[in-house]
This record gives sequence, structure tokens and C-alpha cells, in this order.
Amino acid sequence: MKEDFLRNITENQGIIHKVTRIYCDHPDDRKDLFQEILIQLWKSYDKFREQSKFSTWMYRVAINTAITNFKKEAKTRNKTDIGKNLLQLADEPYDFEKEEHLNLLHDAINQLTGIEKSIILLFLEDKPYEEISEITGISQNYVRVKMNRIKKKLESFVNAKKGTKWN
Repeated sequence: MKEDFLRNITENQGIIHKVTRIYCDHPDDRKDLFQEILIQLWKSYDKFREQSKFSTWMYRVAINTAITNFKKEAKTRNKTDIGKNLLQLADEPYDFEKEEHLNLLHDAINQLTGIEKSIILLFLEDKPYEEISEITGISQNYVRVKMNRIKKKLESFVNAKKGTKWN
């Protein structure tokens, strides 16, 4: 069981990184949440019945853990932003415009509620509504409704921040 767990986690660890990136701004917080998600995955691994793909189950556990953590942190969170991104060193020219758009999108996503963050994360991962529904535990119809509302919220935030339409 331990070997299967480690193999599955190793193959799908990108899921945990994506979830922690959406829910945490600072690297230390991401590491803490990563560890908490791993603990919860291990604790509930014996309950995984392979009725869905491992990655679907993993998303569900990771997102539920992140939402629980997010709710706890929201009560005590200090909203001070210590800075955004450091310059990245690369051989090819760095795309500052793309970075600006990504930061704007990340800031907009940070304005969403816990479940909204989960839905947009899965949507950006090109997950079908059926899988988003399965992971989040809400109906496909409600996922579609929430997704439309989320898009409007994100557009509104970005427009307010940028002062123009953003595609």
C-alpha cells in the first residue's frame, strides 16, 4: 500500500503544487499546505476505492484540505503584501507583459472564495465540468452557473485594476 501511495503521489504531485499555488502566496505557506495535503492524502488513502481516477480523488482531497486551511487562515490573515515576483534569470528574453497578465489573474483569483478558487483552478486545468463536479461535490449544472459568475467576477476585478477590457 505504501509503495502504491508513493508512486501515485510522485506521478501526480503537480496537482498539489497547483492547489498550493492558488491558495498560498508565500513559499513557506505553500510548503506547509503541501505537507498538510500529503498528510490528509495518506490518512484517507485507504478510503480510495478507485471509483474515479486517482488524480480526481487527489484533487478532491487537496482542494478540501486547502479550503479548510483557507478558512482557518482567513480569520487570522494579515493582508500585507511583501512583494510579488523576483526577476527570473533565463537564457531567453523574459516576457514582462505575460508576467503582468499572470500576476493580474492571480490577484483576481485571490479575490475569490475557496470553492470559487477550486472551480477556476480545475477549469484552467481543462477539466470537464463532469470532473469538476465530481471533485468539488457539486452538481454539473451548479458548476456551470458558478463558472459564469466566476468569469464575471474575474473580468470585473481585472477591468477595475487595469481600467480596460482584458482578454
